[in-house]
Amino acid sequence: MSFPDSSQVSGEDRINGAVVLLAGLSGGLGVALSAMAAHLPGGDLLSNAANMLLFHAPAFLALAALRATGPRGVLAVATLALAVGLALFAGDLTSRVMLGDRLFSMAAPTGGSLMILGWAGILLAGAVRMVRRA
Repeated sequence: MSFPDSSQVSGEDRINGAVVLLAGLSGGLGVALSAMAAHLPGGDLLSNAANMLLFHAPAFLALAALRATGPRGVLAVATLALAVGLALFAGDLTSRVMLGDRLFSMAAPTGGSLMILGWAGILLAGAVRMVRRA
């Protein structure tokens, strides 16, 4: 198996690769946190973090596949908001269990708000696509 020369890989391919990487990271961490939740005190918080990670893993795959179909700027911002929001939300819940303290004050609510904005961006991208197709 050979890999393309890095000079042959476009910026679009790199971005899609990064979004697919986010999907794999999100899914893998979600499974790991699910397993930890079954064995550690504070499992409810870990389970919530795992669920958020697992729910968003397929969303990242879909965003990578759909990048060329919608308004790219909107989908790029939505993807970034989801990724940062997910890291803050799941990271804060995990930090509470593993380190005994929050990442920082309001990390989880900020992360949750960013995820909501990310999903709103996806909604906007869909609406724009529907209007442009009509």
